[in-house]
Amino acid sequence: MHRALGALAAASALVVVVVAACGQATGVAPSANGPVELRVEVAATVPHDEQLFTQGLEIADGVLYEGTGLVGESVVRATALEPGARPGRILEQVALPAPLFGEGITVVGDRIWQLTWTNEVAIERDRATLAELRRVHYDGEGWGLCHDGRRLVASDGSDRLTFRDPVTFAPTGSVAVRRDGRPVDALNELECVDGEVWANVWQTDRIVRIDPGSGAVTGVVDASGLLEPAQRQDAGVLNGIAAVPGTDQFLITGKNWPSMFLVRFVPV
Repeated sequence: MHRALGALAAASALVVVVVAACGQATGVAPSANGPVELRVEVAATVPHDEQLFTQGLEIADGVLYEGTGLVGESVVRATALEPGARPGRILEQVALPAPLFGEGITVVGDRIWQLTWTNEVAIERDRATLAELRRVHYDGEGWGLCHDGRRLVASDGSDRLTFRDPVTFAPTGSVAVRRDGRPVDALNELECVDGEVWANVWQTDRIVRIDPGSGAVTGVVDASGLLEPAQRQDAGVLNGIAAVPGTDQFLITGKNWPSMFLVRFVPV
């Protein structure tokens, strides 16, 4: 999850209303014999600001929204997307004041919800200006967040996804995530797509596809090898998944990565 968490864990760790990240079919059906093994098919490599410690990534109505972390460095940025999912000019950017450590974000209509890591505060923002509208308390850590069209889905670094009301942010239920009956923990950045949840697994190059009804992992993506060895030296972990509305493509990136990758998830 974090450079900070790595240090701490070494010392402690578009719709018009936004069904934006939740309406495109992936075209890869689950297997009756367990999760489908998938790989990334790269369609394009596009620039990414390597100063950004990426925590959340989402596309809505031609705008890329990115939330980042670290105390004193956390921001939410809105960037216009050009053809080919290339980032263009920065439309808006706001910073989080210390001691807040930004985490996952998601768009809900004309609002954006943003998690914080250990501050136990969710921030609701105006989507157009990114201005803070209110703060809501929640218990525990915040990692990833997405909106499936009717509810929020949140991760906290464990093997559990928590469902929340998109207006009040109150918890409405949860599900334990299992791969062949075994817990899958360290669930991080989330993307809701066509009734499924895609999740980065922290400190790995894996992305898992989850059935939020049962918690079963139905697909596992091997996203290794995207960066050149020299680029890996200054880059953090894979983190950031944004479905490209109206397509079967995704933008994926990582913390302090110099590039984003426009990809499809295809069978091995």
